[in-house]
Amino acid sequence: MRQGPGHTGEMQGSAAPGPDLGAGSLPSAGGRTDPHAGRSRARFLIVAMLFVVTTLNFADRATISITGSSIQHSLGVSPVEMGYIFSSFAWSYVIAQIPGGWLLDRFGTRRVYAGSILFWSILTALQGLVTLLPAVMAVATLFVLRFLVGAAEAPAFPGNSRLTAAWFPTHERGTASAIFNSAQYFAAVIFTPLMGWITHAYGWPYVFFTMGGIGVVIAGIWVKTVYAPKSHPLANEAEVRFIADGGALVDLEDPVLAEERRAAQSTGQSAAAKSSGVVGQLLKNRMMMGVFVGQYCITTLTYFFLTWFPIYLVQERHMSVLKAGFVASIPAICGFLGGVLGGVISDRMMKHGFSTTAARKVPIVVGMLLSTCMIACNYVDNQWIVVGIMAAAFFGKGIGALGWAVVADTAPKQASGLCAALFNTFGNTAGITTPIVIGYLVQGTGSFAAALVFVSANALIAIVCYLFVVGKIQRFELQPASR
Repeated sequence: MRQGPGHTGEMQGSAAPGPDLGAGSLPSAGGRTDPHAGRSRARFLIVAMLFVVTTLNFADRATISITGSSIQHSLGVSPVEMGYIFSSFAWSYVIAQIPGGWLLDRFGTRRVYAGSILFWSILTALQGLVTLLPAVMAVATLFVLRFLVGAAEAPAFPGNSRLTAAWFPTHERGTASAIFNSAQYFAAVIFTPLMGWITHAYGWPYVFFTMGGIGVVIAGIWVKTVYAPKSHPLANEAEVRFIADGGALVDLEDPVLAEERRAAQSTGQSAAAKSSGVVGQLLKNRMMMGVFVGQYCITTLTYFFLTWFPIYLVQERHMSVLKAGFVASIPAICGFLGGVLGGVISDRMMKHGFSTTAARKVPIVVGMLLSTCMIACNYVDNQWIVVGIMAAAFFGKGIGALGWAVVADTAPKQASGLCAALFNTFGNTAGITTPIVIGYLVQGTGSFAAALVFVSANALIAIVCYLFVVGKIQRFELQPASR
């Protein structure tokens, strides 16, 4: 195994040059050897895989929203019942976050994530078979399968956060996080029209068969392309030194060190006790709680678009399922562009001397403020004006979706997976509440007007969290457990 640098401290720029690395090193202007010359670009392959897998992740979540109107019609499901089916994914997703984060810290992201992709893909395919059952049993089985998909997907975003922290220096981390986070919008751009067409041409069960098959293939590709920085066959010494000197935690995914951590854990305090102590410290910290609650509010917007938005287009704006599938991709394109732009702006601000606090907060606040424009849809009737307003709102949501970059900046080094899992637990609690609340609002009022107000209010609360609760964004240091 390649022996890389041991330095993993958090720094904004490059450290002083280390020893000569050989032929790949070139003299700098001051006559010293540049330890970063001739570096490879393996980290770009890593973020590309994170983007691909996260696209699949969100596409599999969205299957139920694209097929929702057809499922309601074929199985006789009410809006409130549909809200509970939408939320079934998030119940287990939230419950499994802490165990998923513990698995990542204990066994490493590569193996745990590969198993996650494989299992959620198989479970997705099985959802297409519920049509073989009587209607009541089919609804119950669909709820259970969605519940299991949520548990299987639980390690995904904490795994993204760990790999980003391990592979990217601080000044590239915002862009890397924005790239994989923007996959949620790209999933809608690519797969929403595809799933709408499959539903229209072949029937809604084939959406689940198709997405499950794609996932099994991607699980195999993941195993062949994702490794720890020091053991990746495409990463040379210069790249490992470059990312480490920039603040990447290059030893985080090292399999040898992971084995040593497991051995130390088995002889010391129990894993459950350690995890409980870490969670307690995180929940008592004002900065971390502001980030957690802010993510809950931001994710409320995500789940509106993932669940009820296509049905809003069909039932409130009287579009066909096929048209809604294509139209829903327009706000998603804007969300994708906003997601990438938010990360680029944040990292550019850091390179121009802004603090991490300012560079992360400014895009979040501006983006969330823009997303509240969706309330204007309650006052217009033209379909294309509504689509334009939703596109602007989703663009703003994309710009403000920097929560994962903030977690990579703040998570304690000793428990990054657990911290990311707790962050994702708070965020995806919105996956439970949002579909159910909107279901009751729609059934109680007969329209989506109150639902749009509810979603916009969460964007405003996220702004309050980052402006008045979070404070300075910095690495959280765990305190030693008292004996």
